[in-house]
Amino acid sequence: MTTPALLPLSGRRLPPLNLGASAFPHHRATLRLSEKFILLLILSAFITLCFGAFFFLPDSSKHKRFDLGLEDVLIPHVDTSKGGKNLGGFLIHGQGHDEHRHREEEERLRNKIRADHEKALEEAKEKLKKSRDEIQAEIQTEKNKVVQELKKKDSKPLPPVPLPNLVGINSGEPADPDIREKRNKVKEMMKHAWDNYRQYGWGHNELKPIARKGHTTNIFGNSQMGATIVDALDTLYIMGLHDEFREGQEWIDKNLDFSVNSEVSVFEVNIRFIGGLLAAYYLSGQEVFKIKAVQLAGKLLPAFNTPTGIPWAMVNLKSGVGRNWGWASAGSSILAEFGTLHMEFVHLSYLTGDPVYYNKVMHIRKLLQKMDRPNGLYPNYLNPRTGRWGQHHTSVGGLGDSFYEYLLKAWLMSDKTDMEARKMYDDAIEAIEKHLIRKSNGGLTFIGEWKNGHLERKMGHLTCFAGGMFALGADGSRDDKAGHYLQLGAEIAHTCHESYDRTTLKLGPEAFKFDGGVEAVAVRQNEKYYILRPEVIETYWYMWRFTHDPKYRQWGWEATQAIDKYCRVSGGFSGVKDVYSSSPTYDDVQQSFFLAETLKYLYLLFSNDDLLPLDNWVFNTEAHPLPVLHLANTTLSGNPAYR
Repeated sequence: MTTPALLPLSGRRLPPLNLGASAFPHHRATLRLSEKFILLLILSAFITLCFGAFFFLPDSSKHKRFDLGLEDVLIPHVDTSKGGKNLGGFLIHGQGHDEHRHREEEERLRNKIRADHEKALEEAKEKLKKSRDEIQAEIQTEKNKVVQELKKKDSKPLPPVPLPNLVGINSGEPADPDIREKRNKVKEMMKHAWDNYRQYGWGHNELKPIARKGHTTNIFGNSQMGATIVDALDTLYIMGLHDEFREGQEWIDKNLDFSVNSEVSVFEVNIRFIGGLLAAYYLSGQEVFKIKAVQLAGKLLPAFNTPTGIPWAMVNLKSGVGRNWGWASAGSSILAEFGTLHMEFVHLSYLTGDPVYYNKVMHIRKLLQKMDRPNGLYPNYLNPRTGRWGQHHTSVGGLGDSFYEYLLKAWLMSDKTDMEARKMYDDAIEAIEKHLIRKSNGGLTFIGEWKNGHLERKMGHLTCFAGGMFALGADGSRDDKAGHYLQLGAEIAHTCHESYDRTTLKLGPEAFKFDGGVEAVAVRQNEKYYILRPEVIETYWYMWRFTHDPKYRQWGWEATQAIDKYCRVSGGFSGVKDVYSSSPTYDDVQQSFFLAETLKYLYLLFSNDDLLPLDNWVFNTEAHPLPVLHLANTTLSGNPAYR
């Protein structure tokens, strides 16, 4: 079944389009110069030079002088008595210069062109004597020189910035032997996923664990950018898999190149690559990760060149040309994509002292604040040319989700000083609770989707992250409603657990309905798949951190066992196409977010709270931990490079 691959991308994660290699030709191959063409170029240059010399060299018999545009120079008028002509306060100077000097200049230039012509002719003759292999080798040498020069240009040192206070980047070893055994099982699963990717998909974006070969999707363009390597680095680090971490670092140092003719998703590359590289830098202190993150960020900036400053969904890393997804409402940008840049871009400004990244995301925020919102809700589509909303569709799942998450996390990451972000979050959550959150006949709390004035009673797996978000945002909520939002998070966690528990495999479907007698169950065949998604486990982890209710660890262990039993294959882990079937078929994709998010959240669920404590770390929407920027440390307020 290919339906999962046809769903649009969204905020946190929708399955990438899988159109196959034929849909995306390898552009570099079509641009490769043949040897004959190189020879033609040389000969054409030679002929052009000859004709140029014949036709365009000046003839002293026809011209008084060879005019380079340097003789008649405008200079400020001082005195008109010296024989110069006054023109509007300036003098045309040099009319009476000795013509002998011009003839000498003309002869010098003629000799230079003749010498250059003879030199080019000799070089062309020498080239024609060489074999095809020699010419190819020379071309490759020149190309390598250009690449090295570009790398030197991109690798300029960044200004030194004090690191935030980094707490809890290792250990978290639980004292309970049963919990420790479960944590070790998750670590073993991570090693199985990584080792098989290392063997069969190294350097590719993802792995096909059954076919045992690399896999990619259109969100990464047509190039091998090693998405799984970058996405997995911080998980490897906190699990203590340091040999594997060093393997990934070495590949990134030597092979991760962003100067490729490749059209990528701005959102996906930001959360996976920039987020992953920044987290790896903060955890390990290795400069290469910071340098690569800044290089890539520079490649994304042209996407913001729109009439409104709302970025395009996609950008070509080489040309900087941007565009939006063809399926998006009337050429719109997507709320969860342009609204999920803040965390990473603020850290980029912090680390570089360059305000451009911060200014880009704050401009988006200011624009959104000025706009009318139907029923206080943010529609999922915004046209970057006109600045108007597209179709009035609001979702806390795909297309909307991580916009709300990043409002809350902007406040947390600022050490709770960004009150503007907190107010936007509180206002949005109040509207969501009023219009989208309902209880089913069976007593299950769910979050529906608002479509043109109608509430669709369906909830996506992606929406299940919101239970954790409500718990994370409970402290600091207005009107002393912390207890209310913690309870709301628990209710969403319960509903999402039911969506798992009511399947044959004990793994949750992509979407589930609350219509009539059907509750927390997928109805359509193309919504019954599970692609190793993390959102339900993410909510279990947040609920565990805030309540220490043992049921969350129990539910997490149920999911761990189900993934290991039904998604594990000899070549890694694969998604399944029908969670209600006792003998499901595989989709044969090991998603990079399985290593970045699903296994990380499971590992943290069975770790002590002193591993990446939430007072010091904020996780981006790809589960990459970024440190809280305490006011005394932040570039935005305290770094002289920024001021």
